Amino acid sequence: MLIISPFVRELKYHVAVRKTGQLPPKAIISIVLLLGLAISPSYADVPPEQIVRLQEDLTPLGSERRGNADGSIPAWTGGLSSPPTGIGYEKGKHLPDPFAADKPLLRVTGDNADAYDAFITRGQKALLERHDSYFMDIYPTRRSCAQPEHVYKAAARNAEIGELVAGGNGVAKAIMASPFPIPNNGLEIVWNHTLRYRGFKLQREFTAIPVNQNGDYYEITVHDDAILRWSDPQKNNAEELDNISILYLLQTKAPARSAGYVVLVQESLNMSVEARRAWTYSPGTRRVRRAPTIAYDNPGTNSDGITTADSFGGFNGAPDRFDWTMRGRSEKFIVYNNFRRVLTPYAEMIGKHHINQEVMRYEKHRVWEVEGNLKDDFRHVYARRVFYIDEDTKGIVATEIYDGRGDLWRVQELGGGVQYELPLCGGSGDTVYDLVVGRYLMLGLINEEKPINFDASHLDANRYTPANIRRLGR
Repeated sequence: MLIISPFVRELKYHVAVRKTGQLPPKAIISIVLLLGLAISPSYADVPPEQIVRLQEDLTPLGSERRGNADGSIPAWTGGLSSPPTGIGYEKGKHLPDPFAADKPLLRVTGDNADAYDAFITRGQKALLERHDSYFMDIYPTRRSCAQPEHVYKAAARNAEIGELVAGGNGVAKAIMASPFPIPNNGLEIVWNHTLRYRGFKLQREFTAIPVNQNGDYYEITVHDDAILRWSDPQKNNAEELDNISILYLLQTKAPARSAGYVVLVQESLNMSVEARRAWTYSPGTRRVRRAPTIAYDNPGTNSDGITTADSFGGFNGAPDRFDWTMRGRSEKFIVYNNFRRVLTPYAEMIGKHHINQEVMRYEKHRVWEVEGNLKDDFRHVYARRVFYIDEDTKGIVATEIYDGRGDLWRVQELGGGVQYELPLCGGSGDTVYDLVVGRYLMLGLINEEKPINFDASHLDANRYTPANIRRLGR
């Protein structure tokens, strides 16, 4: 069931890309109503009367404050912006579950899935059909997402000035928060995910676990850190970033055969100016090499071939190989506020065919549905991908990925929620299911590691250079 957006009116906007290599005109030249009614052309700018809604019926990040018709989705009242009293919060330890007393409202299984079909993604439906042991416990919806006040102020400013440039392959003028709080088209919603606020300097230790068809698995231990330059509080606009939105460094620690492998990424903001720059250090060759393969549909680092480089986090990198269409909004059961999962030992999380669903929490939330179809003149192992993007956090919370024959190939579940001690919107953990080979991959696990350090102020840009990763590898 699609819900009509009050500010987009279920429009599909198609950004025209000129073959000349020149920047496209500001006017978006093709607009089609889902109901098939033609109207006059629209523009990327957001009218002032819409921007003021960020202080009225919309949240500061652009989602609707109101709940839904039947009350199963409550109104947003500010989210969870600090540790609640009485839950045993201790700085430096994993966050206690503030909703631990909640009980499931219902359980969706393969037997009753038809009754809830409107609220289930096609990926979830496929998992329910394939595995009798797969189920979804649906809990009360908690709209916990909250961000710092300076992020809200940046979002309001972005609504006035944020622009797509270079045929949609870059963003201009905006900074800090998602660039399009009141989006006009599917591509803007994808950029909202890519550039959503996730902090400035952070580091973590995490584990990835590939699980084979027979249930066998092994653990990959990784250290990574990043400077998210898009969220640098000293920057005033995108033009001050020198076209680098993220500096990212990954070091593999285990297993022994992979230890010492290092990846460096300097992520571009405008892909038409320069593509992502990446390097790797291999302990086998003891050499630093440019790594153009760390992008698009090449196998993802430390993924055992179960996912692609551009699928980490739901989606990352250049959007240029797909035509992105806004399908509208819907209410879906998605992973949300799953604090319990982060507190569960790895051995208890692993099932033979899927993650232990007993540790998963699903809630009903409004999501944007965005579909990407591979352009005729590009190649990618994925022909179509569907993203479900939480309207509150702006992050992808579920994906469906289709092969060249149109068959559903891979399914991804990510988490929404909040780091309430900061505050910062978003959850932890990412599960990718390969429906063809029957394997799955858990990524970004921090259960048995220290919590993410969101205040890694010691990180410096000089760390993110090819010369430095040679030193780190050795």
